[in-house]
Amino acid sequence: MTGYIVAGLALAVALVIVVIDRWRTVCTVKRLDRMLEAAIKGRFTEETFDESRLSALESRMARYLTASALSARKVQEQKDQISTLISDISHQTKTPVANLQLYTQLLAEQPLTPQGTECARAISAQADKLQTLIEVLVKTSRLENGILAVHPEPSDLSAVMERAAAQYLPKAREKGVSLTALPAAGTAVFDPKWTEEALCNLLDNAVKYTPSGGTVTVAVKHYEMFSAMQVTDTGPGIPEGEQAKIFGRFYRGAGNYQQEGVGIGLYLTRQIAEKQGGYVKVASVPGQGSTFSLFLPRP
Repeated sequence: MTGYIVAGLALAVALVIVVIDRWRTVCTVKRLDRMLEAAIKGRFTEETFDESRLSALESRMARYLTASALSARKVQEQKDQISTLISDISHQTKTPVANLQLYTQLLAEQPLTPQGTECARAISAQADKLQTLIEVLVKTSRLENGILAVHPEPSDLSAVMERAAAQYLPKAREKGVSLTALPAAGTAVFDPKWTEEALCNLLDNAVKYTPSGGTVTVAVKHYEMFSAMQVTDTGPGIPEGEQAKIFGRFYRGAGNYQQEGVGIGLYLTRQIAEKQGGYVKVASVPGQGSTFSLFLPRP
């Protein structure tokens, strides 16, 4: 009989210990939940000051949040400094480049020797190239640092495609390249202004590298989660070893150094696509042309 009583007491004590332990665990979890909620809302403060593990955890979390806040302030300060620097560069270079272009035009109107005319033409071309480079660098830096933001919204794909193609139709005709924008229907989620610029970069490359008598085609293809604006050309194609590199900043292929450009258009296109939840890819076979696809999320 005594054995049963002892066993019953032992079982009762064990149950009490389990209940107490369970209660402590629940209280700890609730406290951790409140700590995380306060941290998310930016209102976290230490409340427990003793030798317990919970107090130590609160102290470590407080140090972590303080360091994170300091890091965030430094990042914002760096962005502000970059923004100021970009604005200064843009402002300080605008007038000299414009003057250089103006004086070059005035020089070209003067009676010059054939060599002088050629030099004036070369200066004008380099001034235009410098202006383009500065504009692209400013746009890229602002986009990378969040100074310029994209605003994706459901928009018509055909309108953007037609506007971009119209801009490069004169250049294509002058070079003897057939540029065609196939009928397109449907919508995607994108920023029309930035996406048009991304598509223009793809068209610029296609027209630039397609020889006279070749073709450039713009079309839209729909998938389950994305819609793709595709630019297909009959240019020289891109070797497989370079296809993963061409979207890097300032990258120029081994055979492209004679072509105009600075190697930043595809990099900017990739940045624009990623900022909108999309991506860009290329399919190419040397000697058979290339297809660049700009993928945008479907609504």
